Amino acid sequence: MDFPKRHSNNVVGIDLAGSPKRNTGLCTLKKGLITSCTILHTDQEIINYVEKANPAIVAIDAPLNLPPGRRSIGDRNGEHFRPCDRELLKRGIRFFPITLGPMRLLTERGIHLKKTLTRRGYAVIEVYPGAAQDIWHTGRKQDGLSKLRKALEKLGVKGLHQKMNGDELDAVTAALVGQFFLRGKAEVLGNFKRGAIVIPYTQETT
Repeated sequence: MDFPKRHSNNVVGIDLAGSPKRNTGLCTLKKGLITSCTILHTDQEIINYVEKANPAIVAIDAPLNLPPGRRSIGDRNGEHFRPCDRELLKRGIRFFPITLGPMRLLTERGIHLKKTLTRRGYAVIEVYPGAAQDIWHTGRKQDGLSKLRKALEKLGVKGLHQKMNGDELDAVTAALVGQFFLRGKAEVLGNFKRGAIVIPYTQETT
């Protein structure tokens, strides 16, 4: 799939919340350096952030496609899993099915945000920080923020600080996966038309 190209070294990572009432973490990486990391809430705030960063790619932690056979997230016909989800299962990477409870709101919001950003000319990919963290053996945020932060530093991320919360560190992880993707150090599970999750290659480093 061809993505729109921008003359930018910025990558934006978004740890999207299912509801605007909850925290969404956002991070901008420029050649491994965090130039911005924050918490926002509304879709418009997120869009404004992306437009200010003008990134080469936006990496969103949220489902950006429906499972095969479903016309909407509320449609009970069709499958529960996308091909990319099934590939995660094969690899033993745990995740919440996108048709389950709160994931429905996240999926709807993710699809809407992707459409909005794509219309504005941004390249958008779906990432899953938990999968990347498993592959990099950093531990997930539930395993300790200090452990995750130190592991991201070892992967080459600069500008991390102790006050960053779990949403921000997941946004940093999402942005790092986006950076790996641009450098050809990530693989695509599934395909971009039917649903794809971008994850880093095993044992790759920046």
